[in-house]
Amino acid sequence: MDEPNQSDKNNFLYPRSRYYGQFKPENLVFNANLQEFAQKVGYITCLQTNGKLSPDEAYNQIKALWKQLKRSKKELLIANCSDLQL
Repeated sequence: MDEPNQSDKNNFLYPRSRYYGQFKPENLVFNANLQEFAQKVGYITCLQTNGKLSPDEAYNQIKALWKQLKRSKKELLIANCSDLQL
């Protein structure tokens, strides 16, 4: 049986969806950051639900990810549109 390569594993563990919004490079980058945020939050919540992380540790990790996402939005100079407000 063939062993999957690293790219297949990454695509499985970190899936990416297409971006359908208004094309601007900063919007595309923010969308990728947002997808990464959502993926990591999903992993953290699963780990907490299964007892591998305490609720406090899960909260702190998600809070740190949220701050990182807000910082990326600010650094990308994305306008405060109603659909992108964080």
